[in-house]
Amino acid sequence: MRVGAYVGCGAVLLAGCASMPDDGDLRGVESTPRQDAQVRVYALPPREDARPSEIVQGFLEALTSDDPDYETARMYLAGKALSDWQPSATTTVLDEGPNALVEPSGTREDDGDFLYRLTGHEVARVDAQHAYEPADEDYNETVHLTQQKDTKQWRIDRLPQGVVMGKSDFQRTYVSVNKYYYTSFARAGQLGTVADPVYVRREVDPVTQMVRALLKGPTRWLNGVARTSFPPGTALKKGVRSLTPDDQNKLVVPLNGKADRVARGKCNEMAAQLLFTLQDLMPTGVDEVELQRSDGTQLCVLDEGGASRGAGGGADYEYFIDGEGRLVRMLASGADREPDAVPGALGTGDTELRSAAVSRDEDRAAGVSKDGSEMYVGSFESDGALGDPVVHSEGRTDEDRLTTPSWDGRGDLWVADRDPKNPRLLVLQDGEGDPLEAGTPGLDGRIEAVRVAADGVRIALIVEKDGNQALFIGRIERDSDSSGEPSVSIVGLRSATPQLEKVKAMSWAGDSRLVVVGRESRGVQQMRYVQVDGSMLDGPQPASLTGVEEIAASEDERLPLVAHSEDGIVRLSSGAQWQTVVSEGMAPVYPG
Repeated sequence: MRVGAYVGCGAVLLAGCASMPDDGDLRGVESTPRQDAQVRVYALPPREDARPSEIVQGFLEALTSDDPDYETARMYLAGKALSDWQPSATTTVLDEGPNALVEPSGTREDDGDFLYRLTGHEVARVDAQHAYEPADEDYNETVHLTQQKDTKQWRIDRLPQGVVMGKSDFQRTYVSVNKYYYTSFARAGQLGTVADPVYVRREVDPVTQMVRALLKGPTRWLNGVARTSFPPGTALKKGVRSLTPDDQNKLVVPLNGKADRVARGKCNEMAAQLLFTLQDLMPTGVDEVELQRSDGTQLCVLDEGGASRGAGGGADYEYFIDGEGRLVRMLASGADREPDAVPGALGTGDTELRSAAVSRDEDRAAGVSKDGSEMYVGSFESDGALGDPVVHSEGRTDEDRLTTPSWDGRGDLWVADRDPKNPRLLVLQDGEGDPLEAGTPGLDGRIEAVRVAADGVRIALIVEKDGNQALFIGRIERDSDSSGEPSVSIVGLRSATPQLEKVKAMSWAGDSRLVVVGRESRGVQQMRYVQVDGSMLDGPQPASLTGVEEIAASEDERLPLVAHSEDGIVRLSSGAQWQTVVSEGMAPVYPG
């Protein structure tokens, strides 16, 4: 392997490196150490008269290199493998690098025929749409080699589609980035965005990779609830191989003829999708995007000041329930020294609360009574008494009643009733009226916690079954029934924390990120960031904190984490340690 220059046993021999055996098994192909993200890694081509074991080793190493089109990896192939292999079909991630074992029954060296079996434990895969999916199964594939008649060189002529590598090489080679689309179920006058996380190769022209991925539309899981403003069939103009922002941080994107006739408003929406996506990819983002027609004329230009993401903005305050059962708030900036009761009936303490949710415009809130049996909605502008409850639970115990509620970006209010005799996930449109029961096909267990994303099309649920609690992400699909009445269903449920068995608390902490408190089997409680696709983020995790009962984060990642722990209400700002806000309090929340 080469890093700047050739480095590693698979490329040249360095001090401390053992020579490659001529035959036998290859084990643990995890040859590439973690490198700085700015250092590009290249593989070496096969040396002349390389033995079959070296060909297999070199090919597996080449799969982890930064060759744009896997040019070096293709040098190890011949025949049908060379013409048919599609590395972009899938990326298989193993816990450790693949073991390559000679298959005795399929090996006839004298006849120019060799077969290696690749094995390992699969932990994830990335599909052709760049979408990540956790896995937990054995990996077992074969690679066939033949000796070329003309050159007498060994080459691979049969192999599985896609690429395979160990987890550490995947983390070095790939990076998670959000594509941005518009929500399909936004209310009239709204234009909310939804993040669609994908993995692309970190050092292989990621700007062009992301633009091409964005133009192809949402990934399959999100497709039913997200839409793109790019017309069907829109792609980069033929012949465009690479896109790079200029020295003014402006990106020019030449499109094919499918987008030639779009109106300016639609073009601005297209440009905004690109701006949001590239801001997530690059530390400084892109300041301006220009879209061009197929003839090179300007279609539209948009800068970051002209693009709005909709409901996922920052928060003015952070909120919690104080020792008197009141809803109180503090400035999210941390400037407050003492919390103040919110205006309105929910801040008086006349009805003691155990949890609450604040609307995203911070004009009203929903509060659950101390025994969990009733939920109220109150305005921050009204000084009158609290009205009648909007939801009532018949659960026999506190733990069998209402969860903490949650507001989505549409202004709808969600809560789960944990009554064993009548478990329900309820939604109140615009936070009022009769609650609508959401369908939950595929749900196996009881909902213990609900958090809806700002986009209003994704929902996070803690689900309990057989004493274990897991975090699932679902799509919110809205429709009408046969009588024209609105209907809501939660579909496509998928695990976001396959490695945790006891998820205690969670909160959205970004456009596609959550902060989760839980524990592995027989492990200690831990706090970590996870992606909605179930992948672990490669970066700093929150500072440890013991005895966490509840956690709150904002989609604005600059705002501090807030938790209810054994020390009371505590707060964690970037670069700091956990600090106690008040010794008595519970149920911290940000708007949402």
